[in-house]
Amino acid sequence: MKKFLLLPLLMTLCLLFNAKAQEKKPNIIFILADDLGYGDVGFNGQRLINTPNLDRLAKEGIRFNQFYAGTAVCAPSRSALMSGQHTGHTFIRGNLGVEPEGQYPIPDSVETIAETLKKAGYQTGAFGKWGLGPVGSEGDPNKQGFDRFYGYNCQSLAHRYYPTHLWDNSEKVVLTENGDLEYHKQYAPDLIQEQALGFIEEHKDRPFFLFLPYILPHAELLVPDDSIFQYYKGKFEEKPFKGFDYGKGAKSGGYASQQYPHATFAAMVARLDLYVGQIEEKLRSLGLDENTLIIFTSDNGPHKEGGADPTFFQSSGGLRGIKRDLYEGGIRVPFVAKWPKAIRVGQQSEFIGAFWDIFPTFAELGGAATAASTDGISFVNTLKGQGTQKQHEYLYWEFHEQGSKQAVRYGKWKGVRLNVKADGGAPIELYDLSVDRAEKNNIAFQHPEIVKKIAGFMQEAHTDNPIFPWE
Repeated sequence: MKKFLLLPLLMTLCLLFNAKAQEKKPNIIFILADDLGYGDVGFNGQRLINTPNLDRLAKEGIRFNQFYAGTAVCAPSRSALMSGQHTGHTFIRGNLGVEPEGQYPIPDSVETIAETLKKAGYQTGAFGKWGLGPVGSEGDPNKQGFDRFYGYNCQSLAHRYYPTHLWDNSEKVVLTENGDLEYHKQYAPDLIQEQALGFIEEHKDRPFFLFLPYILPHAELLVPDDSIFQYYKGKFEEKPFKGFDYGKGAKSGGYASQQYPHATFAAMVARLDLYVGQIEEKLRSLGLDENTLIIFTSDNGPHKEGGADPTFFQSSGGLRGIKRDLYEGGIRVPFVAKWPKAIRVGQQSEFIGAFWDIFPTFAELGGAATAASTDGISFVNTLKGQGTQKQHEYLYWEFHEQGSKQAVRYGKWKGVRLNVKADGGAPIELYDLSVDRAEKNNIAFQHPEIVKKIAGFMQEAHTDNPIFPWE
């Protein structure tokens, strides 16, 4: 009798085991805006620019209010993302260009997110701006785990929205309709978006990791003269910007003049929002939306180059600083995640995380081992709303321009040290972010014990790198 009672139980257990074994890994899409401020999106308070797709993404997923970029400029922030290491450990610490085209390469010895997920069975693609090593170097995206790359290899050339060429893996794609920066007909972000949508279609039948480092809304300020731009044209007072225009002999890395900088910036953010909506629509049309994790964020705070006006748009969202600052406005970024199968809608999280947490999080989701050298911690439990979420003791940043800077987030405390090159023991500013998120009141003299603790973290976290010394 007992034997017959056990039989249904055993069959049920077998079915559960088989279902678990056949459970498909989630697709992962990581969308990285370029120089988009914490306050440039509607879900963080933007009122002058419409971002309906991003706002819906936040509403249907989880919004992180205290998530940070790798640092305050492009290349080292992306290095922290790819390597899972903060900027005291990650190899690339600055925007160091190399000839003839590209930035100093991230070494082959560094294991990237893409390499880890590729070994776990993912198809991997990157579409947008790379900036971590020239074509053919050890930092080439194809040598750092990406099966397919399409876009700008060099971040300096990505200053032009109508470039002479892009790269499709190692093949140079000459944009003949743009001439030699004499005409502007082929808008690179649109071309890149078309390829990204094609990647989703091509790999709909197996797990994929899609990295979308869009260049919007980085300067130069330039968009096609279409309905998006026309919607914003005339809505704002304008102060024309004079730059380096397209035409014979134009600089490849310059910024074009712009008669309507406010309207153009707004249209660039709106176009970025449109791209996000197109990605979601593609997933829905293919039946992939339920089991796809989408994360949207930015590589650092807002810029003021090329006629951009972060003060006008309140791009920092009430935080202090912009791009190149280690105050909150330079490194705290918009960050949302949506995954219908696993994330409850309409959540907000106060988890204090940073780009180096992405590596262990994606590795766990993909069933892969995390690199031993990572400084990150997985926040899968926060995404899924289950179990206990591990927390950082502290977060650390360094920035190798403007005399060099360091910063630490330690619980509610934020420590900032300026002029590190001139004086490694320069005074540390201290802010209590629980009551002073705008970092207006330096209270270091009131809490010498906290300042001492943060100084110890700064010393512990920094490792010397001869290629990127303090500047």
